Amino acid sequence: MEWKSQYLSRGGRLVLINSVLDALPTYLMSVFPLPAKVEERIDALRRNFWWHGEKEYKGFHLVKWKILLLSKKQGGLAIKNLRKQNISLLMKWLWRFPLEGQSLWGRVIQAKYGKEGPWKTKEVTSTYGTSLWRSIRNLWHDFYAKTECNVNHGRKIRFREDN
Repeated sequence: MEWKSQYLSRGGRLVLINSVLDALPTYLMSVFPLPAKVEERIDALRRNFWWHGEKEYKGFHLVKWKILLLSKKQGGLAIKNLRKQNISLLMKWLWRFPLEGQSLWGRVIQAKYGKEGPWKTKEVTSTYGTSLWRSIRNLWHDFYAKTECNVNHGRKIRFREDN
């Protein structure tokens, strides 16, 4: 055990988990689906650091990790669920696609896969070099089910300019 973790309270460990250990994989999770084995390993590191201040520990923990992931209102510590964070970061690309369709990345995606309506690309059918967008595109049905558009009163709509 390093001397630094010896002197950290549980609150200090929680701050480090939320600010450092959760931030490290964020960029990769915003671009790639996190493999289950990688998620398990990161969770093991976070779990062991929370309970013992060490990265490697073989022993029992007092509370299930799933409980610590719950919100504080639900009796947890609001530690981020990596799987849910990964999915939400990947879904952000589906949100950005119609908004940034004329950007370089949007034009590349449209040219490679084609466009199906204003909000999405066509299904990814090829196999070579498509795993990244296929994994994002496969989230479309969940994204669509959790998204809604509100028109409101319509006084600020510019029919010639909005699309």
